[in-house]
Amino acid sequence: MSGLLDRIKSPGDLKGLSSEQLKRLCSEIRTRIIRTVSTNGGHLASNLGVVELTVALHRVFSSPDDRIVWDVGHQSYTHKMLTGRADRISTIRTKGGLSGFPNRRESPYDPFTCGHSSTSISAALGLAKARDLAGKVGYVVAVIGDGALTGGLAYEGLNNAGRYRKNFIVVLNDNKMSISRNVGSMARYLAKLRTEPSYLRIKGNVEKILDRLPGIGRPMHHVLTRSKTVLKQILYNSTIFEDMGFYYYGPFDGHNVDKLIEVFTNVKSIDHPVLLHVLTQKGRGYSFAEQNPGAFHGVPRFNIRTGKSASSGPGFSAAFGRALCDFAEEDGRICGVTAAMQSGTGLTEFAARFPKRFFDTGIAEEHAVTFCGGLAAGGMLPVFAVYSSFLQRGYDQLIHDVAIQRVKAVLAVDRAGVVGEDGQTHQGIFDAAYFNTIPGATVYSPSYYDELRSCLRLALYDGPGLAAVRYPRGGQLFRPYDFQPSGRPYDRYGEPDAKITVVTYGRLFSFACLALSRLKERNVKISIVKLNRIRPVDRSAVRAAAEAEHVFFFEEGIARGGVGEHFAYLLSQSGFRGKYRLRAVTGFVAHATMAETLASLGLDDSGMVNMILTECASNEEKKIGLPDL
Repeated sequence: MSGLLDRIKSPGDLKGLSSEQLKRLCSEIRTRIIRTVSTNGGHLASNLGVVELTVALHRVFSSPDDRIVWDVGHQSYTHKMLTGRADRISTIRTKGGLSGFPNRRESPYDPFTCGHSSTSISAALGLAKARDLAGKVGYVVAVIGDGALTGGLAYEGLNNAGRYRKNFIVVLNDNKMSISRNVGSMARYLAKLRTEPSYLRIKGNVEKILDRLPGIGRPMHHVLTRSKTVLKQILYNSTIFEDMGFYYYGPFDGHNVDKLIEVFTNVKSIDHPVLLHVLTQKGRGYSFAEQNPGAFHGVPRFNIRTGKSASSGPGFSAAFGRALCDFAEEDGRICGVTAAMQSGTGLTEFAARFPKRFFDTGIAEEHAVTFCGGLAAGGMLPVFAVYSSFLQRGYDQLIHDVAIQRVKAVLAVDRAGVVGEDGQTHQGIFDAAYFNTIPGATVYSPSYYDELRSCLRLALYDGPGLAAVRYPRGGQLFRPYDFQPSGRPYDRYGEPDAKITVVTYGRLFSFACLALSRLKERNVKISIVKLNRIRPVDRSAVRAAAEAEHVFFFEEGIARGGVGEHFAYLLSQSGFRGKYRLRAVTGFVAHATMAETLASLGLDDSGMVNMILTECASNEEKKIGLPDL
């Protein structure tokens, strides 16, 4: 007999279920999440924590007419299963399958595509305003985690939404975590609210007493609820959310589905912005994730029985962390900065060894960059370790608060290039292009761990101003036995007198070397110019490439404004009159494995070989001695 979950084809199917059936459904959903993530990898602890919350939301509200906007969206697996996608949940994060995040193109039940933090309140308020302007009806709910409340955009949204004079619901999913444990004043503030459950009781009693006072009770109640006086603070113990214009209710048990249904039903009738504080447990229902929610936030495939993952071992993040610790041992000015990604960026050892020089800003990349600018202006040597896609939010600060200041700050840009299964919101394909626009920025792109160490040293000590070292997700790839890094801005490998030159950088050098071997088997010689410093590009690297008749540039980044376009300009300035071809990313990149994605983009060794043979054969087959195809 099939379970309850298999009978849920839309949220409407929840309406007729009994309390016991809803609890049974929650259990089935948890089992399905654990089984799916153990096979595909993905976000486990966060999804296990919101099962009852999601079931209650879809029981009370009627999506897609009612809009539920998830912050970050990595906790939307239950939402997907309840909105007609349960039969495809096994495909999540695989090529052609469901996205691991809400996606407007995937389902009408996903009103806003997301993957980054702190966006839900702003997006939901926009949806509510659009509904009003269109003369439509329906509720709008934003679900935001306490971790996302460390991001400044959340407060911009709260500030604006607090003035809205219609029903607008924000659900604060408080699990005491972002990815790492939450830090800062807001984390302490929410902890205080959690430990003062008498807040609502006290507030309710004050309101009842005032209402019963003959003649003055109701007017006094009216005055108190709108004043900023000391008396209000004494009687009401007002929260920051109420001061921003919301009615605050909670905290509530986020795993009591019956209570959540009651609360959501009640707040639908409130013609005012409301914030519901819900307490959940990250990793709920799977002991390994409950005990170590940080480690089970985003996981590769794992064994359900033992909790052990199929991870391939330490990668570039770990290599960066080791190198930074070594440099920090020698230089007391070096500080490590992260935006709620201590473990993910390899800074756990640094935090333990140099606690006074380690700073976790929370999910606040803009603040982190400007904070680094301040550290640098004060004589420190800050290193901000951050995922490429998350650094996008700090672009203004990179220009205004670091580059214009002309201070030395270093960016360790993790997950640069294609990231794989996390998909379009997380691909690190834009950083090389936007670094090109920042005057004075220096950017290194190593291919191997030893190069990362040498590039990090150069970023720290070779010249003033903003410097970045960008490296990919995972570990280093193929390395020819006879390749030795020179430590210079570029390296050459292959046949120096070849009429075909491949130019690339970072991880793609490994694929270029494999392509070289495959072309050599077909009596086609190529030379490789490997850019170690991609901004500014060394002019001698341009001259080296200009010696060839055919230049192919392969780039694991966006084409417009990228290194390949800039290299083409430098080639033309050098007088190059040969054939130049650029292959880079031209749009958003969907989720698939790293290997599948690079293959589909034509950026693996097969793609390089095919492009070189096809282009050269069609143009100058006899001249360069290509065999017949």
